[in-house]
Amino acid sequence: MNPEISKRIEEIAIDLTSQLSVLDTPGEVKIAEKVHGIFSEMDYWKKNPHLLKYIPFKDDEPLNRMSVMAVLKGEKAPSDKTVVLIGHIDTVGISDYGDLKEFAGQPYILTEKFKELELPEEVKRDLESGAYLFGRGLFDMKTGDAIIMAIMEDISKKIEEFEGNLIYIAVTDEEGNSGGMLNSLPELVKMKKEEGFDYLALLDTDYMTSEYEGDENKYVYVGTVGKLMPTFYVVGKETHVGESFKGLDPNQLAAELTRKINLNPEFCDIADGEVTLPPITLKQRDLKTEYSVQIAKTATLFFNYATHNSTPDQVLEKMVAAGKECFDNVLETLNDRYKTFCEMAKRPYQPLPFKTRVMTYDELYKVVKAEVGEELDEKINNLIEELMADKSIDSRDRATKIVELVHNNWSDKNPVLITYLSPPYYPHIFIEGKSDKDKNLLSAVEEAVNTTESDYKIVYKKFFPYISDLSYGAAPKDPAIIAAFKSNMPGYGKTYNLPIEEMQELDLPVLDIGAFGKDAHKFTERIEKKYSFEVAPELVYKTIVNLLK
Repeated sequence: MNPEISKRIEEIAIDLTSQLSVLDTPGEVKIAEKVHGIFSEMDYWKKNPHLLKYIPFKDDEPLNRMSVMAVLKGEKAPSDKTVVLIGHIDTVGISDYGDLKEFAGQPYILTEKFKELELPEEVKRDLESGAYLFGRGLFDMKTGDAIIMAIMEDISKKIEEFEGNLIYIAVTDEEGNSGGMLNSLPELVKMKKEEGFDYLALLDTDYMTSEYEGDENKYVYVGTVGKLMPTFYVVGKETHVGESFKGLDPNQLAAELTRKINLNPEFCDIADGEVTLPPITLKQRDLKTEYSVQIAKTATLFFNYATHNSTPDQVLEKMVAAGKECFDNVLETLNDRYKTFCEMAKRPYQPLPFKTRVMTYDELYKVVKAEVGEELDEKINNLIEELMADKSIDSRDRATKIVELVHNNWSDKNPVLITYLSPPYYPHIFIEGKSDKDKNLLSAVEEAVNTTESDYKIVYKKFFPYISDLSYGAAPKDPAIIAAFKSNMPGYGKTYNLPIEEMQELDLPVLDIGAFGKDAHKFTERIEKKYSFEVAPELVYKTIVNLLK
């Protein structure tokens, strides 16, 4: 990459990092203002201020965050060909820096301060090499933002030689609920129609790191992993601890679900030889609110479930099957233990009365609606109003409370596992090379990789392995898949919503070419300077040019 551009990337990256922009703080507003300010000082946007604007969040009081959109239109020849670029400008918190918190956004100073600390061997080695810079957000992902901004600035200086268009959106809230991206999608669709843009691809410059210990490869990712949050609402049978075998402990059912599903490769998705990580629990707890000698009645647990090809309806089918197996296992175990206890206590044994039952939320809703009628919807809507009025309630807890209400209105109080989807949902995007846009993207990336000379081994793969806003560049188009997703996410459309139609309208192939570094979301977060400031930018630039050919 041109040394001047590399220098400019570092300059912008340091400037962006200097503005702390921790998720859900006023810093997110300030970083958007900083990005807007940097663009507004460039000659192209001074001449074309209408091509630089804020995209506000809806219903984001009191923060009132916004994203920034910068549009660049080539002047070499009329063209509708357009590449959409995104990068998030928010970060995770800085409490992990301890006494060094005040330096978390000052990479040059922080890197020097680290020389006074006792550090893990690998971190110490990287520090002493002089090849790395440390700082919160420098790696995840303000260097990536700086790459896009500097490239656009360079292109804008020779705009009469550039054919095609670029749209860059600096989004906030990526580390939370992707509000920046989701609020930007309608604007992208609107511009597509009004400007006649032909969107070719969605390119992110989020971070890239080693995939395993000793991995020397540097990666370019075409496509992205998806994420679902399959959840279980576990209904047991309460009892006094003095009559323990008369009840069914929901915690035992939840524990068996964790044993079966947690980090089990059986639930990995495989596509083109690339494998997702298996599911892992993000929360497991019973819902008993007080201490007493009555066992819990209900429990809940949800899993982070990565996808390469499984759709929401398919994941729910897998969870129902796993739930039935786990319920059977628990009942078999309990009956064996009860039988042994009866023999020890010299009591007559009779099999426990509980039966395996597993259902989806949609099935629960339909059976209760048939029993209760329209009154059920009224109760759900009233609860949703209460939940939405309380900003302290997490969106996953809102879903649980809706399931709880529906189940409480059912006359059947016997034990049951209810499986459903908690927000958020990130669709996977698999670039199979079937469409013209897929082929164009694969060709553009391959040529960029093959023509970039460096000391690094650059490999391109089919799925960006980290959850990102790339997922919102497209959505499944099968109505049955979308219907299954919506009907099994309690409160969908009111407590959580996705612009599905806009995502389907965009229907973009996606890719990620990012800065290289280590330890995202750790206080030792750092970038490797040479690859990040020199090689990754060249790959990004060449891919853009190749796409627009």
